[in-house]
Amino acid sequence: MRTYVVAGGTTGMGNGLARHFLRRGDQVTIIGSDPAKGRRFLDEAAQLGATDRAAFIRADLTSVAENRRVIDEIKSRHSALDGLIVTALRHFSKRVETPDGFEATFALYYVSRFLLGYGLTDLLEKGDRPMIVNICGVGMTKGAIHWDDLSLASGFGNVKAMLQGGRATDLLGVAYAANHPDGRTQYLLHHPGFTDSGTESLKQPVKSIIKLLAKVSAQSVDTAIQPIIELMDDPPEGRLLAYDRRKPVDPSLPSLDPNAARRLFERTRHLLG
Repeated sequence: MRTYVVAGGTTGMGNGLARHFLRRGDQVTIIGSDPAKGRRFLDEAAQLGATDRAAFIRADLTSVAENRRVIDEIKSRHSALDGLIVTALRHFSKRVETPDGFEATFALYYVSRFLLGYGLTDLLEKGDRPMIVNICGVGMTKGAIHWDDLSLASGFGNVKAMLQGGRATDLLGVAYAANHPDGRTQYLLHHPGFTDSGTESLKQPVKSIIKLLAKVSAQSVDTAIQPIIELMDDPPEGRLLAYDRRKPVDPSLPSLDPNAARRLFERTRHLLG
């Protein structure tokens, strides 16, 4: 039995992976903001006779304090982790600034993943073939880090915010691997492709458009998670793994630049105090 934590495990691919590992006999803790969805996961666990292997932590992962509370709670429950899967993402149609001063997309897509990854490393290092799985858009090169305005106080756009979050989370993986050269924990950046993982956080008319596109061309969650399961169960060598579905991503892409990764790591550490 392995032990997994899934941030964003109440919906979409995070929920698909959480349910897969639970059905397989593993121990799974999911993190999400919706208590009703958390209860559904726990109800399914009960039907499987796996109540003692399932847990739900309610949290707003746009908050630094909430991420730190989650880390403390997981540490109080477990002495080791085999995997941390970070999938939590939500679309914000308007600019929202968190109490910590971050733009909300950046806070959820990048800062939360930064905090959870580094905060749970000591438990992961005690696991069996430990891995952090970051479901993102690795391989894409559109978008940029707005170094002089990370919070996008000037000229916010939801696509601009999503692209910045995506490029930041790519660099997160690069920096993590560089910061732990002698560690055991592998870091997987994984681009699943277009997946029908829900549209609840979208506003109209975008919501209807994405729903229509999903019916025509999106893959199912069950299909999208298969390459991730394969990579987790039988990982190739390397501290940093970057895949677009089953295809390795070119590590020399500018979106995976180690100098930019180091710069963002240092900036983040400064902003977090």
